[in-house]
Amino acid sequence: MEPTARPREALLRPVESLPGVLVHPAADRRLAAEQWLLSTLGDDARARARREWTDHRVAVLPLGTLVSAVRLPARLVLAVAGGRTPSADVDQFLAEVLDDGPVICDPRGLRYYALVPASMPATWRAAAEEWSSAEIECLGRGCYLGVPRLDVVDQDPRVGSYWSVPMESAARLCGPMAVARLIAAGWHELSGRDADEEA
Repeated sequence: MEPTARPREALLRPVESLPGVLVHPAADRRLAAEQWLLSTLGDDARARARREWTDHRVAVLPLGTLVSAVRLPARLVLAVAGGRTPSADVDQFLAEVLDDGPVICDPRGLRYYALVPASMPATWRAAAEEWSSAEIECLGRGCYLGVPRLDVVDQDPRVGSYWSVPMESAARLCGPMAVARLIAAGWHELSGRDADEEA
């Protein structure tokens, strides 16, 4: 049986922008990332999360289906980044070492959350057990995370968390190996400091 050809009129024509029409590819990517993050929720929960983003700029979302998170103490991140407090310089450092993978900063709780593939807590279980002695935790199924609205990219005392490294597009996450290297470097730096203090 031969495939049937479509009439030429049914084919979509390329869209050409007109003079004076603004194109917002970043806004489109942000909307796609928002939809992706919310896709693990049912309709009611999705509406609730949207209200939380509107009212509080942070929504509580489940982990372990599409995305998991590695919770990093700020002291570890700051030790390797060379900062004293969360700052734009630290954010830039994280963007570079994590290849622009998304990171949430909680300056009140002094923690960073690197968003990673959902499988990382299971596939990196042995490493995660070792990391737990340094207050690093892989958060997956059964865990929830306060996720800032995608346009909250600067510290704001009215909002606890912000995107230290924004989520640029749907499903773009931190690579587990890059996160592991960051942890190793921070751990090494902190161990050196502890040894110097004991001497």
